[in-house]
Amino acid sequence: MLTKIKSGLVVSCQALEDEPLYGADIMKRMADAAKRGGAVAIRANGVADIRAIKEYVNLPIIGIIKKEYEDSDVYITPTLQEVNQLVALDIDLIAVDATDRIRPGGLDLETFMYEIKSRYPNQKWMADCATLEECIRAEQLGFHCVATTLHGYTGQTAGQKLYHHDFQFLRDVAAHVKVPVVAEGNIMTPEMAAHVLTYGAHAVVVGGAITRPQQITARFVQEMQSVQQG
Repeated sequence: MLTKIKSGLVVSCQALEDEPLYGADIMKRMADAAKRGGAVAIRANGVADIRAIKEYVNLPIIGIIKKEYEDSDVYITPTLQEVNQLVALDIDLIAVDATDRIRPGGLDLETFMYEIKSRYPNQKWMADCATLEECIRAEQLGFHCVATTLHGYTGQTAGQKLYHHDFQFLRDVAAHVKVPVVAEGNIMTPEMAAHVLTYGAHAVVVGGAITRPQQITARFVQEMQSVQQG
């Protein structure tokens, strides 16, 4: 799969329960629209959405399951239960939170990774990271690629964005790991997506800027209001 997505756009087709586009039937059509626009793969959340997209659209899939647990801040494919569900779907790549945060049940990433790799030695894994150190450690633990997905979304990186200071975080990651680096997180324009490829990204994942119309609408409204107020 990593060869297939090189230099391409992966579209994240996700909607949570409180969002207007929530539902597997809508998400499979969103994935179809992304494919028609030139996407090389889809990132999707949850068993129902992934199954529907897989049956409807012939593209590689990066799968996750978002689930919250009371004893951990990790919510992207946090436990073996979610991994088992994703492996059963026979998808190309499974993404998991690869931050240094403790997982549900008190597991650290090393223990978790050893368990899932032992159970599923042929599965490919993506590491959703927030810091350079986490990306380096993920490579050492055997992840097949690392992603900047959680940069800005953990306590250590809160408020930071991938494109701050000319994409320096992405450039640092690309300079320190040998596995493919997938750029993901707050990539809001086609120009930004093109730039990250020149800074070492193997592929680019874009979600909300394409597939969440309420967020897109809100950005238009906020910009218009700021001009009027200014």
